[in-house]
Formats: sequence, C-alpha cells, structure tokens
Amino acid sequence: MGSSVRELAGATPATRDRYVDLLRVASLAAVVLGHWLMAAVTPDGVGNLLAVVPALQPLTWLLQVMPVFFFVGGFSHALSYRSLLRRRARDPRGSADSVYSAFLRARLQRLLRPTTVFVLLWGAAALVIQLLGGGGGLTGTTLRMVTQPLWFIGIYLAMVAFTPPLLKLHERYGWGAFAGLAGAAAAVDVLRFAAGVPYVEFLNFAFVWLAVHQLGFLRADGRIRRPALLAGAGLAGACALVAFGPYPLSMVGMPGEKVSNMAPPTLALLCHGLWLVGAVELLRAPAARLLERPRAWRTVVAANGVAMTAFLWHLTAMFGVYGAMLALDVPLPEPATAAWWAQVPLRIALAAALTAALVAAFRTFERPASPAPATGAPATAAATGSGPLAALGATLCLLGVLGLSMVGFGGLLDGRTALLIAVPVSAPAAVAMTLGGWLLVERAGRGTAVRAGGWRA
Repeated sequence: MGSSVRELAGATPATRDRYVDLLRVASLAAVVLGHWLMAAVTPDGVGNLLAVVPALQPLTWLLQVMPVFFFVGGFSHALSYRSLLRRRARDPRGSADSVYSAFLRARLQRLLRPTTVFVLLWGAAALVIQLLGGGGGLTGTTLRMVTQPLWFIGIYLAMVAFTPPLLKLHERYGWGAFAGLAGAAAAVDVLRFAAGVPYVEFLNFAFVWLAVHQLGFLRADGRIRRPALLAGAGLAGACALVAFGPYPLSMVGMPGEKVSNMAPPTLALLCHGLWLVGAVELLRAPAARLLERPRAWRTVVAANGVAMTAFLWHLTAMFGVYGAMLALDVPLPEPATAAWWAQVPLRIALAAALTAALVAAFRTFERPASPAPATGAPATAAATGSGPLAALGATLCLLGVLGLSMVGFGGLLDGRTALLIAVPVSAPAAVAMTLGGWLLVERAGRGTAVRAGGWRA
C-alpha cells in the first residue's frame, strides 16, 4: 500500500484542494474518537458519558463535526457532477439519464461496497449467534448498536441523489438556495414546537443536512468570502436558540431527552453547522501550507483510502475490546471515576489497534472497481431510462441503510422492527432494500456512455 499511496500523492493535480481531503478525514476521525470516549460501558450495560457528566456537554460544540463532513460532500459532489456534464458535452452519446446514473454509481461505489460487506458479515454473525441461543448481555447490546452509525451513510445517500437539482438551484440563486433550505428548517421547528404539528420534525432530516450540503456548493464556487462572519453568526444563533428556545445544550443525542438536536436535526444544529464551517474555513490557509509537505499529504492520502472502512468497523472494535476485558475479568470502573479516566488511554489504544486490524482485512472493498470499457451503441441503449432506475436504487439504499441503523441486528429471530417514516422495518427487510438498491444503481451506471473517473484519494 505504501508505494501506491506515494504514487497517488505524487500524482496529485496542482488544482486539487487538499484541505478538503484533510477535512474529510479529520471529521470522521473526530466522530470515531468521540464514540470511543463517550461510551460508558459497565457489566450492566452501555451508557453515555455526557449523561453521567452533563458538564462535558459543551464539548459537543467542538466534537460534533458531522456538518463538516456533509459540507465537504457538497463541495466534492459539485465538482464531480460538473465534470461529468463537461464530458457529456464532448460525447454526443451522453444523455441526462446517463450522466445522473454514472454520477450516482461513481459517488456511491466507495460508500456502498464496504457498507454491503459490513452489513452481510454482521447479519450472518448475528443470525449464527441467535441460532445458538446467544444475544444477551454485551453481545445483545453490540448487535443492537453496531449499526447505529449507518444513519450517516443514509443521509449521505440522499445528498448524492439530490445533488443535480440542488446544484441547479445553487447556480441560479446562490446564497438564496441555502436561505430557502434554512428557512424551511426554521419553519419546521416552528410547526413542531409552537404549533405541535406531529411528525413534521422529520422533514428536517432533509432540510438541515441539505442546507449544510449546499454550503459545499458555495465553497466550490468561492462564494464563502467572509468565514468569520459566518462562524460568528452561526455561533450566536446556536447560543441564542439553546439559551432561549426549547433546544438542549448537547449537539448529540442524549438518552432520555425529550428533544434532541440530532434526531431529528434542529435549527440549533444548523446554526452549529454554520459556525463549524466558518471556523474550518478560517483555518484553510495555514492547513494548505501544511499539506504542501509531502509527508503530511501522504498521510492524508493514506487515511482517505481507508476512512470509510474504519468508520464502519470502529464500534465493532470498541465492543470487541470491552468484550475481551469482561472475558478476562478485567474490572470496568464506574464511568467518570478516577479509575475510569485512567483506563481511557488503554481502551482507546486497544480499540485503535483492533480497528487497524479490521481495516487491513476489509480495506480492499473501499477501493473503487475499475469501470468497464465504454462501447458504442450498446452503451446508449443501456443508458436509456438509467436515471430513474438509478434514483430508485438510491432510494431503496437510503431506506434500507436508515432502517438498519434504527433496528440493528438484535432480535432477528423474534421479528424485531423499528419505525421508519411510520412504517415498521425489520433487519432482513432493511438488508434486502440495501442490497437491491445497490444492484439497481450498479445496473443503471454500468452501461452509460458518460463515465466518472479521475484522480481520487
């Protein structure tokens, strides 16, 4: 892998925005570290350190960095889709359908290939465990919780699918398109908290995260010119909403809370995203200078090549460490005690080592498959209707991944379900939707005359 990383780093185009790659890696790393640190595991179950020590909740204003990842996604999606449009303009066989299906396949390939492997392996393991009569204690907790981070992949799928129409809105209205989504998010919260309209809050899974994604479009066109103003406005807005509104202090979900800023997301979380985007933009120049150093850039390239695999398996590693400690009768101190804090570095080091081992085993699935060679007339025929087919596939993947993040793999034999948009979804149904949707995206994108390609880290 070392030689390939060196070659990729050396082949980096001068026009590539290296800072975006750093932000992608750093945001996922912060999420992983946050999960490892916040998990308060005892022989009796799994809690949240932020619930045990509420005074630590302000740290979520620094560690809740998912908005940064979605912001980076908007930037990357804009560049990728525009590149395909330019190729289509040079290829008379290209159609709008073929561009869309090629875009979806290219953007989802490195996301869904490792996700599919993760889902299939954990599904098979869960079935075997429960057929053998297991599934209690920490094992049962693991089966329920190990899929929870998949919600992020589901939201990201929606962002990819909506990129073409939202990019058109951006190109026509600029900041006005962002303002429209932000205004819709605010209206949803008014209907939710002031008018008590049921279920309306779930619309903000779209409005809040797509608004953050829209900031990435603005970044791609160089239209975030006053990041300090953006950061200040976002921070002031978040502080005001938390101080005077119905919003909790924590920017991550807390057990037992009636209102969460995360699930579903709120206007306060959108303001939090604004201040984070402004803050990282203020650091852009010094970070860019750092990334001009070959060793620093090679590190980012290497990390980008395995980031999604590490994200998928980091909870597996964490629960594996706790399971080994319990099996070896290593005492698990009460969370937030001096003994617990003293044990934190060891637990994190072991979780990192086990995650590295899992990455070594599964990183090959994160590498993009080589595109099939484009042909003449058959490609045009295959592209006919490929756009709707790709959109259907992406929708099924979105619903399947979100459903699986909610229901987990616990209770497979008992028919356990979770409500997804008011519809009960079981783990087998969620897996079937994910796999079926991915096959549709692959089928729609394979025969297109317009192909995605280019350098990627």
